[in-house]
Amino acid sequence: MLVKGFENAPLVAGEELLALPGFWAGYLMWLSQTQEYDPVPEWFGVDGADADAACDALCDEDRWPVFRIPFAGGHTAVVLGYNLPDDPGTEYFISHPEWDVHGRLATVGGHQAGPGLSWQELAHIARTPDLDAPGVHAEHARFLLLLPALGDQDLPEDATDILREVLAQAGLPETLAEALLADHPLWEPAQWTLPSASPLSGSQAPFPGILECDGPASPRCGTRLAQGIARDQSDRLAYALGTWPTV
Repeated sequence: MLVKGFENAPLVAGEELLALPGFWAGYLMWLSQTQEYDPVPEWFGVDGADADAACDALCDEDRWPVFRIPFAGGHTAVVLGYNLPDDPGTEYFISHPEWDVHGRLATVGGHQAGPGLSWQELAHIARTPDLDAPGVHAEHARFLLLLPALGDQDLPEDATDILREVLAQAGLPETLAEALLADHPLWEPAQWTLPSASPLSGSQAPFPGILECDGPASPRCGTRLAQGIARDQSDRLAYALGTWPTV
């Protein structure tokens, strides 16, 4: 499996790992770790052996899993586990066949950077799959795969109820919703706004329609989501992310 920028890495399609009984425990348990919540595999309806098996698969140094989340306009949100022996982590980015570079969203790991998605973008990507492209198409799985990249201080009032429904569709206890939306272990929630006419000093002039956030550790703070893409490509991305309504 080839992904730009990771040509020499042992990448494999990760979608089959979703069938592991302990997958969501292995993937999300760290996210529900806060001062108030100390998660255990049983929270996810599985035992420790299932969670450990999923963690082993997700962290395999010889098989780096890639989860593809195709959405409108030929775009794909990618969750890539880079399982370096001494510096493992997870990259979240957006790719497109016409782009020379990825649109970096967030990094979870030793060099964490985020947040990478607003609630609006996360929810829109989750519910707009490109059924003709390979990858994950189930809305609940798409939502949960991208959830670690979220960081939004203006969550809708029904965010917890929405996440409860997503968890139920995934066969997970709905009681996890509060823990998963509590304080993010790696970054503070950010404010997401459309870029102003005056970009930060030294940055590229903003294209309209793509949100930026005020989280100083985010790849999307004061800069374009995808460096080097053309204006028309950015416009198509704005529609695909739901920032602009389709016509």
